[in-house]
Amino acid sequence: MTSRVMLISPAVTAALREARFDAGGPLDEGGSRAARSAAGAVPTARAVWCSPTVRCEQTARALGLAAVAVPALAGLDAGRWRGATLAEVTVAEPEALARWLADPEEAPHGGESVRALCDRVEAWLDTAADTDGRTVAVVEPEVVRAAVVRTLGAPDAAFWRTDVPPLSAVEFSGRAGRRNVRVGRPLG
Repeated sequence: MTSRVMLISPAVTAALREARFDAGGPLDEGGSRAARSAAGAVPTARAVWCSPTVRCEQTARALGLAAVAVPALAGLDAGRWRGATLAEVTVAEPEALARWLADPEEAPHGGESVRALCDRVEAWLDTAADTDGRTVAVVEPEVVRAAVVRTLGAPDAAFWRTDVPPLSAVEFSGRAGRRNVRVGRPLG
């Protein structure tokens, strides 16, 4: 059986525009409009899931998807940096930020390390591969990054070298424990 998993990144929020660690904010008007206009670009799926965040749930609804929130698809827990801008963290904790960006096992913010996120997402991908038919999930950009890194067998440090634009789809297909990745499909 060939599995097909499409991960869709959420539409734009104010936090994204401000380079802010997400604090659970909703889509902004432009993000909502863009997601609604992309609704016809999402293929029919047997299973539809999303990250348990407001922006992913709102994006899924705007795309016309009845998605079920899955805790394993949560974004990276940024701990005490949640809600702060990257500039604020750079000023307040430059050494901690540098460690976090350089070492996938570090979590100086008190949240989750990149390695832990990659492990969690890889385990979910393995489970999703057992779903018969196509799976679609609207997930945080860091979940997409983790899935790409692990599918390609890249080191976890490559996580920071993967850009995920809003409302883009990455598709994974494979069988017998081996996956391929198709990157960069815009929905709009």
